[in-house]
Amino acid sequence: MSRADDTTTTPTESTHREYILDVRIVECESPADDGPRYRFEAPQHRGVTFENPAMAELYADVYFDVNGFEEAGTGDRGVPPEIIQAGRDTLAAYFLTQPYTDRHWVSSFYGKETEVIERYVARVRHRAEEIREGARERGME
Repeated sequence: MSRADDTTTTPTESTHREYILDVRIVECESPADDGPRYRFEAPQHRGVTFENPAMAELYADVYFDVNGFEEAGTGDRGVPPEIIQAGRDTLAAYFLTQPYTDRHWVSSFYGKETEVIERYVARVRHRAEEIREGARERGME
C-alpha cells in the first residue's frame, strides 16, 4: 500500500466503487505501469492507495465501521484511536489493509487460526453494510 495526498481524478482514472457520504474508491494507473491501483477517498481523509481492490474495499468497510477516521499524525505504523477503540475484529480488518501484514501475520498477532480472522473480517464487512444501508434509508447519500 502506498500513501497519496492528491485526491483529484485525471482522465486515466475511473471510479471503481462509490459509497454514501462522498466516499469512493478510484482506479488509477500506477506510476510503474505494473497494473492499476485503487485509491480510497473520503472527505477530510487523505487518499490511501492499494494494489488490490479487495483491500481498498475492506479499508472502506473499516472506515464505515468506525464512523470515519484519519490516519494523518499516526506515523507510518500507527493505528488511529477510533480503530483501537472499535475492538478486536475492526483492528484485525484494519491490520489486513496495511502493507506490512497478511492473514498469517494477523493470525499470529492474535494467536488465532486464519479462519477466526476471516470471521472477524466478515463481521466488519457486515456491520459496514448495515451502517451504509441505514444511512441510505435516512436519506444520506
